[in-house]
Amino acid sequence: MYAVVDLQTTGTKTSWHDRIVEIAIVRLDEAGRVLDEWCTLVNPDRDLGPQELHGITGAEARRAPVFAELAGQIAERLAGRLVVAHNLLFDAGFLVAEFGKLGVTVPVDEERGLCTMRLAGHFLPTASRSLAACRAAAGLPPHRAYSALPGARAAAGLLAYYLERAGDPPPWAELAAAARQASWPVLPVTGVAPVPRGHAERREAHFLTRLVDRLPRQLDPKADAYLALLDGVLLDRHISASEADQLVATAGRIGLSRADAEFLHHRYLSGLAAVALADQVLTPAERLDLDGVAELLGLTAADVDRALAEAAEKPAAPVTQWQLSPGDQVVFTGALHPPREHLEVDALTHGLRTARKVTKQTRLLVAADPDSMSGVAKLARQYGIPIVTTTAYRAMLESLLTAGADARTR
Repeated sequence: MYAVVDLQTTGTKTSWHDRIVEIAIVRLDEAGRVLDEWCTLVNPDRDLGPQELHGITGAEARRAPVFAELAGQIAERLAGRLVVAHNLLFDAGFLVAEFGKLGVTVPVDEERGLCTMRLAGHFLPTASRSLAACRAAAGLPPHRAYSALPGARAAAGLLAYYLERAGDPPPWAELAAAARQASWPVLPVTGVAPVPRGHAERREAHFLTRLVDRLPRQLDPKADAYLALLDGVLLDRHISASEADQLVATAGRIGLSRADAEFLHHRYLSGLAAVALADQVLTPAERLDLDGVAELLGLTAADVDRALAEAAEKPAAPVTQWQLSPGDQVVFTGALHPPREHLEVDALTHGLRTARKVTKQTRLLVAADPDSMSGVAKLARQYGIPIVTTTAYRAMLESLLTAGADARTR
């Protein structure tokens, strides 16, 4: 009878190329009883927008299916049912736009569906129009905002409240009859599994486990490509899901086995240990940093102890640490905090150049989410340009400032 929909999106306007990032559909019978629920994240193939609101990360969304893979299942769930949403104008607009990208039209709009927000004017005349306010006025419990499945459940509960007071048949009976006859496109149902929120929080196996397991071999200069990528990846002392994929792909391309990669990780850690002991003093902060890098590389505190002991006895060649220099070009992407404008002023103050597009001359991309799927992030990965968080970037600015001061005192 009814299909209650709620969406989370990258923004508010399809005309600005905003996309769906999460969709939930709760189906009800004629009395408002729940028949089933379905929800999935959607890969928008672009930047995720206001992540501080919807809370969806790039690591989650990048593993989710794109809308085209879900379109058949969505159409199947909505066909023959009266589509309901709280602010149907918004949800219908995004559904029409997403199906439109596939070259099909769907019978979803404000005139052919049911909007629980508009119905509040009749059933809850004193309430403001938000879903939370309507539920409160109806005596229904609060729900979790900015999450599609709780939102769809909340709107379904509000519809059930309206149905109890609407009489039989309800005023929208003709709309429901028309919805049963409406023509929906027949699209292939791919059978792709829905991807729920939080799936990325279940810690993935270390990326080393994805490499071929064989005995180490004599490494050739091509291994430097892996070490160079590793250096860029570890700039912010975090290996994002995208960066893990890059490391695995690079290892595969140059023929590194798991044992080869582990050998290179030990070599890299030894180089960091040599840097830390260059002044003959190991500070607590340096030890903490070495322990953190070791964990990211699949190594242990015991490996750090050995690297430090070896560096003290027979120093390894220190790794050349990546750093920003005056004149380097930096690009920013995503809903940044502090805002992009502030970060750009900081960059200029420190002698850096800023740009809005990534080119091969770009030295660094600063992203709200290291797993960003924005166009500039995709290009940065293609060009091998490091992507870091704002926190890591500001630490680099401090290092740049310190290096400049040291140069002036020499």
